[in-house]
Amino acid sequence: MSPQTLTITIDPDAADAPFEQVRTQIAEGARGGGLPVGFKLPTVRGLAEELGLAANTVAKAYRALEADGVIETRGRHGSFIAAAGEAADKEVAAAAETYARRAKRLGLDHDAALAAVEDALRATYGTDG
Repeated sequence: MSPQTLTITIDPDAADAPFEQVRTQIAEGARGGGLPVGFKLPTVRGLAEELGLAANTVAKAYRALEADGVIETRGRHGSFIAAAGEAADKEVAAAAETYARRAKRLGLDHDAALAAVEDALRATYGTDG
């Protein structure tokens, strides 16, 4: 993705569903700066036509991006890249706090709770760091 340009490629042979490919590529573009805050996304129908997907597939991706705070929809004005970093940071901090409190209630000590998080991160990200 070059600055100010949305380029999405759908791989029909990929393990991820097309809506997830759309979601991931837009989220990565927003995080990486290729899609700056305020960048206007194509309409759901427009992007669906461009990619050869059903409108519901793109709408599902947009809804997930909105739920994650990556985009914001402004009614008839369209969907735009949001200031996602701050929203994501707040959500992750809240999730971490919830986890820490729950782990303590379950009787895990600090090292056991941290080890569980590290295992989950390795399983999700597929790396050791």
